Amino acid sequence: STLVSPAGHPHEERETWGKKIDFLLSVIGFAVDLANVWRFPYLCYKNGGGAFLVPYLFFMVIAGMPLFYMELALGQYNREGAAGVWKICPIFKGVGFTVILISLYVGFYYNVIIAWALFYLFSSFTGELPWVHCNNTWNSPNCSDLWAFNNSLNDTHKSTPAAEYFERGVLHLQDSEGIADLGLPRWQLTSCLAVVIVVLYFSLWKGVKTSGKVVWITATMPYVVLTVLLLRGVTLPGAMDGIKAYLSVDFLRLCEPQVWIDAATQICFSLGVGFGVLIAFSSYNKFSNNCYRDAIITSSINSLTSFFSGFVIFSFLGYMSHKHSVPLDKVATDGPGLVFIIYPEAIATLPGSSVWAVIFFIMLLTLGIDSAMGGMESVITGLMDEFKFLHKHRELFTLFIVVSTFLISLFCVTNGGIYVFTLLDHFAAGTSILFGVLIEAIGIAWFYGVDRFSDDIEEMIGQRPGLYWRLCWKFVSPCFLLFMVVVSFATFNPPNYGTYTFPIWANMIGWCLAISSMTMVPLYAIYKMCTLPGKFCDVSLVHISLVYITLLKLLVFHLLKWPMISSL
Repeated sequence: STLVSPAGHPHEERETWGKKIDFLLSVIGFAVDLANVWRFPYLCYKNGGGAFLVPYLFFMVIAGMPLFYMELALGQYNREGAAGVWKICPIFKGVGFTVILISLYVGFYYNVIIAWALFYLFSSFTGELPWVHCNNTWNSPNCSDLWAFNNSLNDTHKSTPAAEYFERGVLHLQDSEGIADLGLPRWQLTSCLAVVIVVLYFSLWKGVKTSGKVVWITATMPYVVLTVLLLRGVTLPGAMDGIKAYLSVDFLRLCEPQVWIDAATQICFSLGVGFGVLIAFSSYNKFSNNCYRDAIITSSINSLTSFFSGFVIFSFLGYMSHKHSVPLDKVATDGPGLVFIIYPEAIATLPGSSVWAVIFFIMLLTLGIDSAMGGMESVITGLMDEFKFLHKHRELFTLFIVVSTFLISLFCVTNGGIYVFTLLDHFAAGTSILFGVLIEAIGIAWFYGVDRFSDDIEEMIGQRPGLYWRLCWKFVSPCFLLFMVVVSFATFNPPNYGTYTFPIWANMIGWCLAISSMTMVPLYAIYKMCTLPGKFCDVSLVHISLVYITLLKLLVFHLLKWPMISSL
């Protein structure tokens, strides 16, 4: 960092948000995504109801908020993307490329979820929803009609019309035998994906001036729809039973380690730290913007949204449980199955079901679009700030990024696309994102220095971070992240989709994808050592080299312990 002149860099001319609210809505829109709806409520129900809020809020305070605050301050002070901010400590610049790569990888499959929602939205403009009966061309003999469907939920050989519509009518999974048999992209989903890409392009092509206006719709619409759905949901029979199950407090579950691990994992991924998005967004703030207040407001809204969405989800799950006379745990699930199978099935039983379906899938679209915009902006801003000549060609570069993403995403809209989707979802941003944030935290706290970082914040907002924040940055957050990386390795399970198990070669591709982003850290460090003037065997550089080599050895050691790898 001594090689970089500190003069002037915080105050360079740079595009800024049109209004402060544009920035806040963009951050909220990115952080509040589909996982807030399909992940948190289920975790809360599974892990002791209201008692789950204890570990969740604990990890939020000691790790989530400090890391969120750190990234906002880092981007705002240095006014560059995820890679450029590391001019403060050049040896760690590789972590910037790590998070840019991860955001790019996530875009390969995240846009497909939005395409599914768009497909469902188009399918909802009909008198009778297509996932109501078993008399469609895609249905199998195992399909059991929704209206006569009761105890058959316990029959593993039966499936609901909603499940078959998603897997056979939308994905056409029956035409694929596995990841080795993908087939061609299906034109219906390809068309929906193309619409999503076009929307993303015209939301991003002019920078924050356009994206800051789009989020006025995409970031606020989910709250309107969630409120409408809640008002409808609480009037349904069995809704109160579902909400009681969601909130039921079982403090004994706090004695189980898995509950704490689930809470820590949810905090890591729900706030959006480590994707470079918060750094990119805050880099367009005015230099004197109060990023401390922004961090508190936006991270709190994210957690409150997760909690609020649980009432919406479990009011309808309670209704489903009541309607089919089955225990709640038979209908409670998480992930895409919740929003593309269970929830549509519940909506189909309501009067005016098509209207409610349209409302619900508009919510999914808006939840997904602004999160996808954030990921794309991280890649675009990060690379443009690193390669300055791209600033003059933002429109063309944005087009290049979104078209490249579209072409890779085509693998996910084939007959066997769900297998590619599952593989990407499992490996693209799991261990690698935790590793990236860990290195980021170490770089700021131990190499750049917490005191120097605190001076930067004081220069911006006129107030030095308190002792609590400095302790979290220096000790608590790095230890928390190191714990999460170890847990991620220790609890690793190969991906699967239902009963389908991925072949070894597919798992190897997945690990190559994960490692490709993580290796940016040591590779750039080595490159920097080789290109800096002076003796290569300088003591400080050797020490840093040994740190990276040790990390790689640990990674290889853990990989060799897994039967999947050792059998090779």
